[in-house]
Amino acid sequence: MPDSSFIVKEKEPLHLKVVSNQKNLQQKERLKKLLVERCGEKAYKYFNYFIETESPESLVVSTTNEFNILNHPGSVNAILNLSKVNNIRYINKFFEKVNSKLENENYFIVCFETLTARKERHRLGNIPVIKNIWFILEFIFLRMFPKIWGFKKIYFLVTRGRNRLLSKAEVMGRLVSCGFKIEASEAYNGLTYVVCKKIKEPEFNFHVSYGPLFTMKRMGKNGKIIGVYKFRTMHPYAEYLQDYVLKLNGYAESGKPKDDFRLTPWGRFLRRYWLDELPQLLNVLKGDLKLVGVRPISERYFQDIPKDLQELRLKFKPGCIPPYVALNRKSDVNSVLQAEREYLEEKVRRPYTTDTRYFFKAIFNIIFKRKRSA
Repeated sequence: MPDSSFIVKEKEPLHLKVVSNQKNLQQKERLKKLLVERCGEKAYKYFNYFIETESPESLVVSTTNEFNILNHPGSVNAILNLSKVNNIRYINKFFEKVNSKLENENYFIVCFETLTARKERHRLGNIPVIKNIWFILEFIFLRMFPKIWGFKKIYFLVTRGRNRLLSKAEVMGRLVSCGFKIEASEAYNGLTYVVCKKIKEPEFNFHVSYGPLFTMKRMGKNGKIIGVYKFRTMHPYAEYLQDYVLKLNGYAESGKPKDDFRLTPWGRFLRRYWLDELPQLLNVLKGDLKLVGVRPISERYFQDIPKDLQELRLKFKPGCIPPYVALNRKSDVNSVLQAEREYLEEKVRRPYTTDTRYFFKAIFNIIFKRKRSA
């Protein structure tokens, strides 16, 4: 199909057609040159694998102000923003406005600097000890302050919302919460480019948790959705990327998503020693969980387990201490599911004594056999 920029009326003189074509070709070449100079040849080819950057239906901008996108005349089927997400003050608001400019299945490409890339490019990056101290200070001010009430005002007053430290998981999660589906991501010259498609309207989630304690939606007895408390081990907005991570890497032997980039470094330590699950004692006091029982799992994971086990699970409350710990089994998917099946079948036969037996077995294995979480 011909480019709409080249369509002219039949009665228009031939020399005007030629001039028009030359002008459009010059504009396209100029845009290509600018993109290559700013982003590099590889990034330019990456963009054009998904969209035609020089097409009049593609909007190429470098802006942190959503009005520069909304005020663009006419419709577009793709938007490429070369300004870093790190410099956008109201990130979700910006993404929501982009969503309103596009139709479903239209592309949106963004770029940002990850925490790791920021640390590597810093001028103090080659100085031992000092580089780590400096990065910690930056992390506190540019990562934590924007998320803490009161300190947020100080951060925006000083920086005007620029140079925020962002993780890959947070940027991608924000995009998904704002109605986009992640198609691909790639890093070029210190920046990560994310290609996504609009698939629905934004969720407008005003209650995202940034703090160390947060609530996960899990399936309880009879399929009731309960809020399970936990210390944060993942980046904010990570919950929106469950399907994306599973599609990308599948499950690990532990039954958890494989190569999960949503986990924080300290989160891995907390998980290994079950420290992240201590707040679940609040759920025990509320009556949502027991001390011993099958793990509280998400609706998404529930769909992947055998039907007979689904039916057994729904009969009882989930628990803090899982059966595979009490039975000293491996933490791969099959071993965990088999341990749960044995526990649930025994629970049906001995409803009053099973939990007590499993509790003391689990404590023994944790203390004397050094049983650890996956």
